[in-house]
Amino acid sequence: MTATCEGCQTSRPLDFEFSMAFQPIYDVATERVWGYEALVRGLSGEGAYAILSKVEPEQRYRFDQACRVKAIELASRLFTPGSGTKLSINFMPNAVYEPAACLRATLTAARKADFPLDSIMFEFTEDEKVADIGHLQNIIAEYRRMGFTTALDDFGAGYAGLGLLADFQPDLIKIDMKLVRGIDTSRARQAIIAAMLFVARELDIKVLAEGVETEAEFVNLKAAGVKLFQGYYFAKPAFEALPAIGPDVGTQVMRHHYA
Repeated sequence: MTATCEGCQTSRPLDFEFSMAFQPIYDVATERVWGYEALVRGLSGEGAYAILSKVEPEQRYRFDQACRVKAIELASRLFTPGSGTKLSINFMPNAVYEPAACLRATLTAARKADFPLDSIMFEFTEDEKVADIGHLQNIIAEYRRMGFTTALDDFGAGYAGLGLLADFQPDLIKIDMKLVRGIDTSRARQAIIAAMLFVARELDIKVLAEGVETEAEFVNLKAAGVKLFQGYYFAKPAFEALPAIGPDVGTQVMRHHYA
């Protein structure tokens, strides 16, 4: 009997089209791109809000599934085969009904594109309120069983914060840009992020700082022990393409590495 779920049976088809932009995630330890986050865009490059605002509640499941397939199809054409580069895909926990059944489209797309499962990272945001923590734990467990990496996005900005981290531990947390912004001049932000890094080390969780826009923010976070970075300081998202890391980044990494 084929696994199925409520979303497969009741979700309304999408009545709009979309594509993806890609933004790099930079690893200062290896001085190379670690991965790319796929970000939804309109067919003419319109921002995410222009598309997300079209998604009706009855379409959430189909949209979530379509985003995964579109991201994998594009990444398989853009990524260098065998590079190990991660593809980060945002997903909606509340749009996942039965974890194994809801992965069928993802697995089919990866198989058709010959895209390795261990190169896929699924991000869920702290901003999306999840009523059933047990269900979310089941999703994370199933994704890990299949070889995916899991990440908690916007950490420090949403509903549950440390409570979510106490209930389950993703492979990676992304520090929200509100905590990153101006960290070089904020003792409070420096103390909060230092505490986050300590907890992450104790739980064996990787940490990524997102929304990094200035050299000062980058230098402060790197000195604190952050290894993975994302933001306009490194590159803006590119529509259906992989943007190059800014020319000053490598110089700054080397300068502060040997300082």
